Amino acid sequence: MTFEIVLVLIILIAAVFLLVTEWVPMEATALLVLSSLAITGLVSYSDALAGFSSSAVVTVWAVFILSGGLTQTGVANVIGKQVMHFSGKGEARLIVLIMLSSGIMSAFMNNVAVAALLLPVIMDITRKTGHSPSRLLMPLAYGCLLGGLTTQIGTPPNILVSEALRDNDLTPFTMFDFTPIGLTIMAGGITFLILVGRHLLPTQSMSGNKEKEKNLTEQYDIKSNLFSLKIPHNSVLAGKNLVQSNLGRVLGISVIGITRKGRSLLAPSPSTHLEPGDILICGGQESQVQEILNWSTLKPAESDENILKMLMAEYKTARLSLSKESTLAGKALLEFDLFHKYGLTIIGLVSDAGLEKTNLQEQIFTTEDSILVMGDEQSISSAHKDNNFSLSELSESEFQVIKELKNHILVMNIPGDVYLDEISLEQSRLGSNLGIRVLLIKRMDGTRIKPTQETLIKPGDALVVAGTHERLNILKGLEKLEVKKEINQETDSLENEQVGLMEVMLSPHTTLVGKTLSQISFREKYGLTVMAIWRESKAVYTDIRSTPLRLGDAVLTYGSREKLTMLGKEPDFLVLTESVQKPVRTEKLSTSVLLMAGVLLPVIMGWLPISIAAVCGAALMVLTRCLTMEEAYRYIEWKAIFLIAGMMPLGVALDQTGAAALIAENIVSVVGPYGPRAVMFGMLVMTFAATCVIPTAALVVLMVPIILSASADMGISPYPMMMAMSMAASASFMTPISHPANVLVMGPGGYKFVDYIKLGFPLTLVVLIILMFFLPIIWPLEII
Repeated sequence: MTFEIVLVLIILIAAVFLLVTEWVPMEATALLVLSSLAITGLVSYSDALAGFSSSAVVTVWAVFILSGGLTQTGVANVIGKQVMHFSGKGEARLIVLIMLSSGIMSAFMNNVAVAALLLPVIMDITRKTGHSPSRLLMPLAYGCLLGGLTTQIGTPPNILVSEALRDNDLTPFTMFDFTPIGLTIMAGGITFLILVGRHLLPTQSMSGNKEKEKNLTEQYDIKSNLFSLKIPHNSVLAGKNLVQSNLGRVLGISVIGITRKGRSLLAPSPSTHLEPGDILICGGQESQVQEILNWSTLKPAESDENILKMLMAEYKTARLSLSKESTLAGKALLEFDLFHKYGLTIIGLVSDAGLEKTNLQEQIFTTEDSILVMGDEQSISSAHKDNNFSLSELSESEFQVIKELKNHILVMNIPGDVYLDEISLEQSRLGSNLGIRVLLIKRMDGTRIKPTQETLIKPGDALVVAGTHERLNILKGLEKLEVKKEINQETDSLENEQVGLMEVMLSPHTTLVGKTLSQISFREKYGLTVMAIWRESKAVYTDIRSTPLRLGDAVLTYGSREKLTMLGKEPDFLVLTESVQKPVRTEKLSTSVLLMAGVLLPVIMGWLPISIAAVCGAALMVLTRCLTMEEAYRYIEWKAIFLIAGMMPLGVALDQTGAAALIAENIVSVVGPYGPRAVMFGMLVMTFAATCVIPTAALVVLMVPIILSASADMGISPYPMMMAMSMAASASFMTPISHPANVLVMGPGGYKFVDYIKLGFPLTLVVLIILMFFLPIIWPLEII
């Protein structure tokens, strides 16, 4: 084993580890692989960057745009509605038609886009027929995956193996070379789902109810999480609007109605003013609200010189600015999350307007501004290593400002009440809800503690906090608020002609994954309240504002029907009600279909390679206004593009160093004595297992040189082996994380991780059996 082989295997193992753990973004891992291969000389500089000009990469992004054009012109909507029109109410018939329609569309469109388009249609069907979403949505996802196997452009692995053959001076697969075995697998998969698989599907709907589908209020069990808050007559909240009251943020609640003088107002706007005697109908966790209300008895006091000296002895202060290469300019300080990332507390913002010390989290940070931060040496050092920031020592005038922070550093003395004993800072919600930061804790015995979120608050503690009287005066608004579980009968129904509930999800093309509702200012931007988030087969009602959104989450929104309709037009969200979805450009439908046919015809006839035809078609989709350029950018899955382009040099390195041949030799030595079919079986099992944790595009790039080497060693045709690997990589049924289409249906279907294993594993076995039996017949293993 040479040094080059050892080195490339180390890079391979590191890449697989990072892809599985996702400690860094997958596309960043691919770029790190590319860089390391070039720097170590395992591949030339030109080979390291060749992936970005590869015909496979070009074809993949062009096909994404073509799929987007068909989506925006409503092709899938028309097909879906026509097929569903004949579905009837029988479950077996519904599953067949759902899988057939999604499969046919996925043969020529991005399968994730097809799943996103048909999801609202099927959700409407479940409401009309009484079937649980859990009985139909997994067949939808699997139908999309099975359909992608049937053509060259149906799934990126098919494109990649075709171009890999061309790159190795072999005849590439054509458009419909995949169709015979792909259709056989699709037919076998649908048959299995009808005869066996549907009996393995979970029977619960999102609320766990097995009866006829109920409305969203009952699905999410909203009423059991409702309670009322009464505004006392002498409350400082009287006269303030809902935004100014800070009740939603501080108490972690959603105000969904106000009862005033016997009349009820549902879905009040953020500008609605509160009056004495108002009864607020709230969604959230009553016990959490009661805990926070207990803090209203505390009276913050100003710090003195001794407190400031003690604080300055424990912490360092610094000026933090944005570096020239920073990507954070124009964002609110809330999005920086400096405390959780580095343990830094923001104590001031220096801008053209001077020094700002209030409402810091909402302030927009620009490259001309700087912020004053406080933290220990490790925190300052960690932030200094971030390329987004530039840290420097404070000037004399700024240091003087720090010394005079009497109105910004306050002390909260904890009385000896039992209810505060053994509560951690995180449980106290002082930071997340009140928006203040505990910098230091002074115990009764004089001990000083620099706290973490797990630090317990004890009776008699003095909390030194960063905040303002204005911020802490919020506590006064909580005094004497009456919490009751009972709600007014007039608000028994949360929906009427003006207001309603609606489920939404993050679109597959969203830019909001990982962001919280607070960070995107959801309430302020859309005028809607989020009642709950459905995740991993259960509803989340608490800390909704600070919960990072994931692809697959179902989000229950509440508000005026006009606002709900407007949300349906947002490209970042996928509405699970077909009637309020963004209207499509049906007048361009025939144009997009003709363009798609114009792409396929020259490829089928052999006049043009798929890459050139697809690029021409993508350009014409934009020029004919089937979709805008902005929409085209959104439909490209950039993560997949960077992943493929960045990992391609690793495939080259595996081949050129002999590492692929070494791996192939070891595989052949183990299973080779049992014949070519045994080798194919071993490759399939390895691919099926790997696709559960490794992105399919990266897996194909890694497997190509190994399969080509194994085929050469065995003296068998590479075509059945390459096609088998492509099919196995695309048949990602066994886990929700193995394919975005699986993730997409997880929330609205109420699926658990184990549900995918229960159905996906036997379906994978069916695919394996079909491949082992039929593929050698269609594509003989022997070289002719």
